[in-house]
Amino acid sequence: MADTVSLMDIDEDENQNLNNTLKSNNKGKNVVVTTAPPDTKATPWVEKYRPQSLADVAAHRDIVDTIDRLTSENRQPHLLLYGPPGTGKTSTILAVARKLYGAQYHNMILELNASDDRGIDVVRQQIQDFASTQSFSFGAKASVKLVLLDEADAMTKDAQFALRRVIEKYTKNTRFTLICNHVNKIIPALQSRCTRFRFAPLEPSHVTERLKYVIKAEGLDVTESGLAALVRLCNGDMRKALNILQSTHMASQQITEEAVYLCTGNPLPNDIEQISYWLLNESFADSLKRTHHLLSFTMQLMWFTVLLL
Repeated sequence: MADTVSLMDIDEDENQNLNNTLKSNNKGKNVVVTTAPPDTKATPWVEKYRPQSLADVAAHRDIVDTIDRLTSENRQPHLLLYGPPGTGKTSTILAVARKLYGAQYHNMILELNASDDRGIDVVRQQIQDFASTQSFSFGAKASVKLVLLDEADAMTKDAQFALRRVIEKYTKNTRFTLICNHVNKIIPALQSRCTRFRFAPLEPSHVTERLKYVIKAEGLDVTESGLAALVRLCNGDMRKALNILQSTHMASQQITEEAVYLCTGNPLPNDIEQISYWLLNESFADSLKRTHHLLSFTMQLMWFTVLLL
C-alpha cells in the first residue's frame, strides 16, 4: 500500500529543493536572499520628510493658498514655478497632485525631470501621447491630468517651441506645470501660457521650524549654536539644511556649531575673526605663519571628519 503524502510534506520538499538550488547557483558568490523590508533609517531625510500635503509646506503660504484655492474650485491653470533650489516648488505641486488624485496619483501625472531626455522627440511622443488620452473613470474634477516638467530650463529651445502647441491643443483634459531655477531660460511664448509663481529663499524662521520638527522626530542632540549654524549655512535652501543636518549627525553624536562647520568645510567664524585680528595687528610674516598653521590644523580636522563618515 502506497504511503500517504500530505500537502505539507510536498511544500517542505519543494522549499528544500528551492533552497538547495539557490545554494548551488550562488556557490562562491556573496549573494544574500532576503524578504525583509528596506531599512527606513537609510532613507535620505530630504525624501523622508518631504511634505505630503499642502499644510506641511514650510513657507510661501500665499502661493500655496492661491494654488489650493484654484484647484479646489476646479480652475487650475498651467503653472510656472521658479526660484532657487530647495524652496518647495516640487513639493508644492506634488502635494497638490496627491490632494487631487488620491490613490490614483501615479496614474494621473506624468513627471519628467532633468535626468530624462528633453529633446523634441519627448514632447512629440511621450508628452503628447500622455496628454492626448482622456480619463473617464475619476469624475469631472479629477479627469484633468497633470504633466510635471521639473528643471524645465534644461529643455532645448526646439522642445520648448514644440511644447507651445501641445499645451494649447490638450488644455481641455491636461494641465502643465513647469518648474525651473532660471525663468529667463524659458521662452516668452511658454511663460505667457502659464501663471507664474516665484519661490523665494526660505526665511530663517521657517527653516528653523522645520529643522526643529526633524530634530524632534529623529531624537537628535543639537545645540542652539548648532541649529543657528545650520540655518546660516543653508541660505534659505531647505534641502541643503536637511542634508547638512544628516551628514553632521553621521559624523558626530552631538551637533554643535563646530561640528556643522567642519562637516561642510566652511571656516569657523572664530577663525575668521582671529585671522582678521592677526592681519590688522601683527606683521605680514607673522600673520602668514599663524594663518598657515591654523589652515593645516583645520584640514586635519576635516579629514578626520571625513574618515568618520
